[in-house]
Amino acid sequence: MMALRERALLLRKVRAYLDVQGIMEVETPMLSRSATVDVYIDSFATEFSPIGHGTSQLCYLHTSPEFAMKRLLSAGSGDIYSLGRVFRNGEAGGRHNPEFTMLEWYRIGMDDRRLMDDIAGLLSSVCNFKEVRRCSYGELFKEYLGLNPYTANDEELSQVVSDRVDAKLQGLERSDCLDLLFSKFVEPNLGSPNADVLEGVFVYDYPATMSALAKLSTNRDGHQVASRFELFVNGVELANGYHELLDAEEQKKRFEEEQQMRQERGYDIYPYDKNMVNALAHGMPDCAGVAMGIDRLLMLMLGTGNIADVLAFDFGRA
Repeated sequence: MMALRERALLLRKVRAYLDVQGIMEVETPMLSRSATVDVYIDSFATEFSPIGHGTSQLCYLHTSPEFAMKRLLSAGSGDIYSLGRVFRNGEAGGRHNPEFTMLEWYRIGMDDRRLMDDIAGLLSSVCNFKEVRRCSYGELFKEYLGLNPYTANDEELSQVVSDRVDAKLQGLERSDCLDLLFSKFVEPNLGSPNADVLEGVFVYDYPATMSALAKLSTNRDGHQVASRFELFVNGVELANGYHELLDAEEQKKRFEEEQQMRQERGYDIYPYDKNMVNALAHGMPDCAGVAMGIDRLLMLMLGTGNIADVLAFDFGRA
């Protein structure tokens, strides 16, 4: 019961902070005709069957409120946030549950760097949070692996994976190599394991190949990078933020590339959100957005590595 009370208190504090900041809470559809096409995320599919007439429609439970929120931003909503359940297939056990609570918010006129300040402010208001470092993805790779992730070619990355992780891992995509090396050699060092103080490290300037829904920019060394960041607390990824991409044609191109990658890997091919692309074409204001796992934050606050400890009913008991 203690975890339930802590969860209720955390949700109240989060809403109180965002309310003071003038950010409006919105609700978005959990059920949609489109889905994320991210190669690393699988959606739950279901079917809508009209009673008495009409044809059935394939629908998907949302993995994030992002696409609908961007449609609201394009319609002139101003700063908004969503706090609610999202669903991801295949993710259960340890730090993952098929349904979990996500906080996502967008700030008009901010870039990814300013949004880091906003996140630090929110976390400081809801828990004993201390920001200890901001550093680039490249700095961390050089520090822990002696490797420049922006200039290393695919063969070099594959060789490092073979030498330092597993020689059987052959033919991985560039982003897969980078993710594997980062998660194994860098991520565990980002923040201390001290549950009394949540030590946060912001990592920015991800390689351009890992741009997802972010703008591209050039860093001080002249390398093209994604205008995005991740926040790690005590060695755990907690939040993922972007200076949001506004180019509808570029977004459409990235969606189609992701679909192609899913097809090549033999994964289900989901329809991307054309309404969101149309909203970008209509004109979304310059903004930055971030998604944060509330269950994971509560796990860090309570010092547990098991998500079942902070849920009233985890998947095994649902």
